[in-house]
Amino acid sequence: MTRFVSLYKPPMFIALLFAALLAGGGIGRVFAATDPGVTVAPGALVGAATEPTVISSSPSNGETNVPTSTNTSDDVVTGTAVTATFSHLMDPETVNSSSGNLLTFTVKETDGDDVPGTVVMDDTNTVATFTPTWSILNPNTSYTATVTTAAKNAAGVAMANPVEWTFTTNAALVTGQAPVPLGRAASFAILTKSGITDVFPSAIVGNVGTSPITGAAILLRCAEVEGIIYSVNAAGPLPCRVTAPAFLTKAVGDMQIAYNNAAARKLPKFTNLRSGNIGGLTLVPGLYKWTTGVSISTNVTLSGGSTAVWIFQIAGTLTQANATSVILKGGALAKNIFWQTSGAVTIGTTAHFNGVILAKTLIAMKTGASAKGRLLAQTAVTLQKNDVKRP
Repeated sequence: MTRFVSLYKPPMFIALLFAALLAGGGIGRVFAATDPGVTVAPGALVGAATEPTVISSSPSNGETNVPTSTNTSDDVVTGTAVTATFSHLMDPETVNSSSGNLLTFTVKETDGDDVPGTVVMDDTNTVATFTPTWSILNPNTSYTATVTTAAKNAAGVAMANPVEWTFTTNAALVTGQAPVPLGRAASFAILTKSGITDVFPSAIVGNVGTSPITGAAILLRCAEVEGIIYSVNAAGPLPCRVTAPAFLTKAVGDMQIAYNNAAARKLPKFTNLRSGNIGGLTLVPGLYKWTTGVSISTNVTLSGGSTAVWIFQIAGTLTQANATSVILKGGALAKNIFWQTSGAVTIGTTAHFNGVILAKTLIAMKTGASAKGRLLAQTAVTLQKNDVKRP
């Protein structure tokens, strides 16, 4: 936290006079009152001695390269918190948020939208913390924090003027994770060990294959696939299927290697984030680990650049609710997002998914769901009038 300290040292006589006036509540007679409506920065000395103000903030006024998110001690990611330290003991009821009402202490994009969040005073009633409900602030963005004159001290005296400061977040998000190598499995939109069922019509862009089960378990039609349908034998959709057992054995082996590679990544950035319910969050690049299942109950956003990598290690199931989306922001690419799941994967009706699914069991696409990515399953994939496009 940065504190605002004056470097000016007044002569002793003036200092004694200032102290006497301060003791008598007369600071307003030493410093001219600020005009109504004027906004000051943290540390500005205005008004009477009994009027509270913000004496320091974090991030500080004008600070740059501010992190976009922080990881709490219990591995919950939030957008970077903003704090305001007051000159007086404050009445927390005038500062704390209530039912989402943030009229006293707010944070917004300087040229954009308000940031949703909560405000809580600490036990000393001198420091207020604004914690975004977003898990990340936007990179390379200017934010403005404001404490209004609704804030009052413990004696009921309000701030004389609003206090406002700005800060700017980091220009880019950084990840230490390398993409999961897919080998020969990279050419597939759908690759399974035990077959593909389909409710016609689906639309697949990319190769399709099954092994070791026979081509008879590929229930797609040739017209549904923009790519090659590989089979281990002469069975399978005609006239488009290609018999390539050796290639399929290697591709399925690479799929298994990729699953193991993702599962073996160490030192996750976030563990058991939000107990597995990631709906509504904006997630930074990095390694995430859950010892439970994961649900996408509402839209989830992955925000990062074109080289950013996300790896999700999920010990249970992955379930995406109907009509929800995995949204990519900031140049993020589906090919760099890996969902390694031990349990079944379900993409809900009309939902849209992004990323490479490395599933130990079933991947089920419900009616009208779509995906930009790869469905790589060690059992089966079930389709119901779906669009799947390899990135």
